[in-house]
Amino acid sequence: MNLILLGPPGAGKGTQARMLGEARKLIQLSTGDMLRAAVAAGTEIGKLAKETMEAGKLVSDDVVIGIISERIDEPDCRDGFILDGFPRTVAQAEVLDELLVQKNKTLDAVIEIKVDDERLVKRITGRYTCAKCGEGYHEEFRRPEKDGICDKCAGTEFSRRKDDNEETVRSRLTAYHTQTVPLIGYYGNSGRLKSVDGMLEINSVAKQIEVALTEL
Repeated sequence: MNLILLGPPGAGKGTQARMLGEARKLIQLSTGDMLRAAVAAGTEIGKLAKETMEAGKLVSDDVVIGIISERIDEPDCRDGFILDGFPRTVAQAEVLDELLVQKNKTLDAVIEIKVDDERLVKRITGRYTCAKCGEGYHEEFRRPEKDGICDKCAGTEFSRRKDDNEETVRSRLTAYHTQTVPLIGYYGNSGRLKSVDGMLEINSVAKQIEVALTEL
């Protein structure tokens, strides 16, 4: 099964992709992680990405598609994958469809995680992670069981992303509504779109996704 998780920044796509991957034995493919891995591996596509990033420019669609193409050819993706963070535009979605056809693969479903903008601002600006293991927390919704100590690794140092501030978050949401929301119509017209309520707690969202996939 090959899936896309679609939703605004902070909707919980990464969390749900990890849970879904574990439950259905699918590989989570984050474009950011794939870019970093390709650069570290020194592949031809990785070298192109490195040059672009070091020049302070955005990596082109061609490079991103190239990295995705290389990654989904690897043996661990044979039984299925979850794309998290791609596509972001209709143009990218069209190229992805062409790529999958070339590889004789299908896109089984696109899961849209719907969340209110104001709730997202609150969700993103309050999040932080363990500096040691990367476990995620939130000032309001998910604090460590023992204040200042990571539940997973007992680390005591935490960090926040520099772009997790209200001004940046609202700018990212504007970009999402302008560039990415048209994907809802694109995938809806093809009958591949399933929407879930991302305002609920994490496990409830996961259950909605599982029900949507079972209905396929």
